[in-house]
Formats: sequence, structure tokens, C-alpha cells
Amino acid sequence: MAKAYWVATYRAISNPDALAAYAQLSGPAIAAAGGRILARGVPAQVYEAGLSMRTVLIEFDSVDQARAAHDSPAYQKALAALADGAEREIRIVEGV
Repeated sequence: MAKAYWVATYRAISNPDALAAYAQLSGPAIAAAGGRILARGVPAQVYEAGLSMRTVLIEFDSVDQARAAHDSPAYQKALAALADGAEREIRIVEGV
């Protein structure tokens, strides 16, 4: 079974306090669901049409595990804390 990667990009952060509250809850929720944070922060370099925005890369053992992490009650609580404090996108991609 191929690993899966959860890629989150932040287009805008309008409420840093909400983001901090989200981070306090989301890290443990993701780890409890089997996720491993591989990278997070602003890109060291962007090319082509790349945007310099906060990016988080999380590895899971499968797409199903990544979906379950996102849909878990613990992660949903983190999302509620974030509310509209950031505009972001999450993609789950299967590894090769």
C-alpha cells in the first residue's frame, strides 16, 4: 500500500491567535491518527509560478489513514479553533 501525503498551503493568515490555537490541537490529533509532520514553514525557494506561502507536509501510511485523520473528532476540534483565521488548501496525494 502506498503512503499518502497531506499537503496544506496557507494563502493568508488573518488571525495568528486562531492559528496558534489550531496548532496546539492539530499536531496531537494528527500524530494520534498516525500522521508524521515532515516539513512546515515558508518555502526556502519557489520557482515558476510558485507562491511563497506557509506549507505543511504530513506523511500517512495510506490515503484512508489521511482521510480518517482529517475527519476525526480531534482534528475537527482543531478546525473549529481555526475557524476563519486562515485561508488555506489541503490536498491528500498518494505516494508513488
